[in-house]
Amino acid sequence: MRQLVITDFKLRYQGSVLGYAWSLLRPLMLFAVLYVIFVQFLKFGTDIPHFPIYLLLGVVLWTFFADMTNQSLGSIVDRGDLIRKIRIPRWTIVMSASVSAVINLGLNLLVVLVFMIISKVDLLQTSLWLPLILLEIYIIALGFSLLLSAAFVRFRDVSYIWEVIMQAGFYATPILYPLSQIKNIDFQKILLLNPMAQAIQDARYSLVTHKTQTIEQIFGSSSMRLVTVGVCIAVLVAGILYFKKEAKYFAENL
Repeated sequence: MRQLVITDFKLRYQGSVLGYAWSLLRPLMLFAVLYVIFVQFLKFGTDIPHFPIYLLLGVVLWTFFADMTNQSLGSIVDRGDLIRKIRIPRWTIVMSASVSAVINLGLNLLVVLVFMIISKVDLLQTSLWLPLILLEIYIIALGFSLLLSAAFVRFRDVSYIWEVIMQAGFYATPILYPLSQIKNIDFQKILLLNPMAQAIQDARYSLVTHKTQTIEQIFGSSSMRLVTVGVCIAVLVAGILYFKKEAKYFAENL
C-alpha cells in the first residue's frame, strides 16, 4: 500500500512544473476566487468573525472529501493490469487512494493553521474535537470510495453521475455561505442532515468561531448528531459489503 501511495503521487503530478505544490495551490486558488466573489462583492459572512478562515476551512474539508472519492472511483480500473497479474487484497488499492487524500488534507490544514496565526484567531478548547470530526468525514468518504470504485468496474456511467452529485452537493452544503443566510429553519434542518454539512459546521465551530450554527443548535438536541454519524457508518458498512461482493469479479470485468 505504501508503494501504491508513492506511485499515485508520482503519476498525479508527472509532467507538472509545480508538481506537489498543486496539492496546496488548488484549494487556495478556489478559496481566493470564492473569497473575492462571496466576501468582497456579495458581502457574505459579515456577521461571522474570521469569515475568510471559516470559508477556507470549509473549502479544505470539501476538497478532501471530493479528492478522496474521485481518486478512489477509478482506482480499481486504473490498476487493472496489477490486479490481473498479482494476487493482492483489492481493498489496499482503494485505501492507498484514501491515504493520498489524507496526506493532502494534512498539508492543507497546515495552511489553514498559518492563516489562523496571521489573522490572530484564538485557539479554542473545542479544537480538540477536530480529529473526531475529520474521522467522521473520512469514514463517509471511505464508504463512498468503496461503493464507487466497485460500481465503476461494472458501470462506467458512475463517474458522470458522481460528478453531477458532487456539483450539487457543493452548493447544497453551506461552504460558500453561512447557514444563517438561509432564513427558513426547516431548510436549515434538511441541509444539516447531510453528514458533510454537519461535519463542516462542527469543524468551524470547534476551530474558528462559536458563532457557527451547528446541528445541535438548529434541532435543539445533541442526539441529532448521532443521526448523521449513523449515516456515515451505514455508508461505510454498505461500501464494505458491496466491495467485498464485487471484488471477486474485478479481474473478469476489467
